[in-house]
Amino acid sequence: MQNEEQKQTEQQNINKNWLEEEADALNSSASSSFDGEMLPALKLEEKKITEIEIDFNKSFDEWKSPEGAIKKIIPILHNGEKKVFWINVRNPVYKEIIQKGRNGQTKFKILRTGQQKNTRYNLVD
Repeated sequence: MQNEEQKQTEQQNINKNWLEEEADALNSSASSSFDGEMLPALKLEEKKITEIEIDFNKSFDEWKSPEGAIKKIIPILHNGEKKVFWINVRNPVYKEIIQKGRNGQTKFKILRTGQQKNTRYNLVD
C-alpha cells in the first residue's frame, strides 16, 4: 500500500514540476513578446478559393513555438475586415508570397486542400 502511495506522490510532483515550468514560460517575456495588434485569424475553407490583400508596409511579426517552428503573422484584408494569416516560414507558399510581394503584388487568391497535417495551401493566379 505504501508503494502505491509513493508512486502517486511522485506522479503529483512530476505534474507539479512541469506545470510550474509551463507557468513560468507563459509569464516570461519571451512568450509574451508579441505586442502587435490582436486581430482575428484568417480561416481558410477546404477546396474554396479565398481572396486576400496583404499589407507589406512593415515586416511581419513572428511567433516561435517551443519546438522551434517559426510562424509569420501576416496582416491582411479579407472581405473588408482586417485579419492575420499565420503561416510557417518553411511553407513554400510563404516564399511565393514574399517573392510576389517583392514584385509589387498585394492581392492573392489562396486555395486550401486537405485537413490537419495534410493541409496544403496553393496560390491561384
